[in-house]
Amino acid sequence: MSTSPYSREAVLAFHAGGKVSMRLTKPLKTQNDLCLAYTPGVAHAVKEIAAAPARVSDLTAKSNLVAVVSDGTAILGLGDLGAAASIPVMEGKAVLFKAFGDVDAWPVPLGRSRLGGLDTGRTDPKKIIDVVAALAPMYGGINLEDIAAPACFEIEDTLDAMLDIPVFHDDQWGTAVITLAGVMNYCLLCGRAISDLRIVINGAGAAGIRIADMCKAAGAVELTLCDTKGVISADRADLNDHKRRHAVRPGPKTLSDALKGAHVMIGVSSADCVSADDVRSMAEYPGIFAMSNPDPEIRPDLVAAALAGKPYVMATGRSDYPNQVNNVLGFPFLFRGALDVRARTINTAMKVAASQALAQLARQPVPADVQAVYAREALSFGPGYIIPKPFDRRLFVEVSYAVAEAAVTSGAAPADTDLAALRASLEARNAARC
Repeated sequence: MSTSPYSREAVLAFHAGGKVSMRLTKPLKTQNDLCLAYTPGVAHAVKEIAAAPARVSDLTAKSNLVAVVSDGTAILGLGDLGAAASIPVMEGKAVLFKAFGDVDAWPVPLGRSRLGGLDTGRTDPKKIIDVVAALAPMYGGINLEDIAAPACFEIEDTLDAMLDIPVFHDDQWGTAVITLAGVMNYCLLCGRAISDLRIVINGAGAAGIRIADMCKAAGAVELTLCDTKGVISADRADLNDHKRRHAVRPGPKTLSDALKGAHVMIGVSSADCVSADDVRSMAEYPGIFAMSNPDPEIRPDLVAAALAGKPYVMATGRSDYPNQVNNVLGFPFLFRGALDVRARTINTAMKVAASQALAQLARQPVPADVQAVYAREALSFGPGYIIPKPFDRRLFVEVSYAVAEAAVTSGAAPADTDLAALRASLEARNAARC
């Protein structure tokens, strides 16, 4: 039997019985408790909500509860394995929500969400939209997960417009928020403004398209998106609406052509699709974000050899290399901030604010307790440390507050929100959780 802590046997034993359960927030030990929790007392809460629907957030778990919704069409890097197979990942997401953001979350796997009514084949966006809209009254937010493109775009956009609670597809936006934070700090290290960068993104699925959106929202101008057929240019007739938004004038045809002279390569595609020659053809002091998992577009050791001591920034999606682009740095705190101010959506301003807060946190001295968790790494701002670590407890306050503040200033949350009180509350809660 394998002795690896991540062996099949160890992982299955860890998952036995599931990873989430329900906890009670009120006592249920006496007859009086029972009368308060259920009949006859519960009728008062029912009538109060019926008379003033906004009170549902005060009198139920709604204000801190997120539904983690998937149809299992794009599970991790494993593909379309169905709703039941998605449950361990959705439970894992709920665990991360609670552990990092103190957000209660519950898995909502959706079977029978496919075209034709079978649990095979392509996602039927309307079915998922209808089901999520129907279950929304219980939740303060909806986290969409592992739903394949292009259906995921329509599902998120429609639900976000339809509902008065945040709807967030982490596969689209999570990686984009963290990547932008890394690009912001790359700019600081190499002395370039984001508006001056030539950025090439390889991979035009949900993550790649939203990374492009986020980079442009932050000021990027010259950005080239590539898919399996090469550069997405305006003369191609095979583009969907989201790709067409980022189409460039006809010119370079291949990824290798596009990388010549580029400052930043962002990969959310496939292993080993970038060569050492591609890296050498990039501009001086390149930023290479090779985030395909488990194997990156180009390995860090190959980049180091190709650049032979020249300055560069390297990031991947793996925890065993520096600068891991890890979505857990984003979604728990995006929802924490949004829920705390009762935001109606998680808009672009809130996402950019999260990126800025992450970038700024990586520039600060790292507390001793965080350094102790990562004893093998020197956590000091520079090419090897441009993104904070997930176990940095400061994330709970700094990113959540930045999101909440952006929600208020952008109009996504009530203008009379007491932000000073919110920050004090976050700091107190964070201290209590340490």
